[in-house]
Amino acid sequence: MLDFAPPRDPLPAAPGVGYKPQHFAAATGDPGAVRWFEIHAENYMGDGGRPLAQLRHLAERFPISVHGVGLSIGGEDPLDEAHLDRLRHLCAWLQPASFSEHLAWSSHGGSYYNDLLPLPYTDASLARIADHIDRVQEALQRPMLLENPSSYLAFAESTWSEPDFLSELARRTGCGLLLDVNNVFVSATNLGFEPRAYIDAFALARVGEIHLGGHDRQSDDHGAPLLIDDHGRAVADPVWELLGYTLARSGPKPVLIEWDTDVPGWPVLEAEAARAEAVLARAAAPA
Repeated sequence: MLDFAPPRDPLPAAPGVGYKPQHFAAATGDPGAVRWFEIHAENYMGDGGRPLAQLRHLAERFPISVHGVGLSIGGEDPLDEAHLDRLRHLCAWLQPASFSEHLAWSSHGGSYYNDLLPLPYTDASLARIADHIDRVQEALQRPMLLENPSSYLAFAESTWSEPDFLSELARRTGCGLLLDVNNVFVSATNLGFEPRAYIDAFALARVGEIHLGGHDRQSDDHGAPLLIDDHGRAVADPVWELLGYTLARSGPKPVLIEWDTDVPGWPVLEAEAARAEAVLARAAAPA
């Protein structure tokens, strides 16, 4: 396990949103309840142009969280060192408040898939992913956060529960955790477990960031509810309720609103952040 100093300017226990270039003028002119922004790392690995110029300006005013989607932390192959080098370069000049990735895989044998794919929670997976996390943290010279996935199936060969698996990875590597509350609700509905029990079992002391997003409600071939984590609509009321339950147990944390498809205008996104601000205020209030 590697030991790194905490970031100089950590994320505040306040609302943030995923940054979209079309919101640049509104976000910098009147951010409202929004106190920080998150970017997808792979969108900012170029050498220049308007995207990097806007990001530099944004970083002068707000803490920035970098969220990766392409490292394939859960994959069986060694990490892509060229991709890791691009990520190292981005974090070196941006000096973000946080870096995170997913407990999932997205590449194998030189093929890349446009999805975050699941893996069995076994001792072999645990050892491999711990090695991958150590390599990322060594390359970036900073701790990373690992996010719980949204699940649509479970593996019969899994010998660890997801909360215990994530907790053990954090213990072995020193990484933090990113708790996606919408993913918990989606997985609980799809796999038939109690979302509050998941939160109760989660290593909340390790959580450095919380995510919220919208999901699509469908039905499977048997007519049972099937939720799809699509980040394409407002956060559902049961997910807001689960956030309140989580923050009542953990205390205030940085809370991000993710909205990546069918992206609305800035006032809609800021209103979601304001709702998160109200939930955070209730969590911070004396009992």
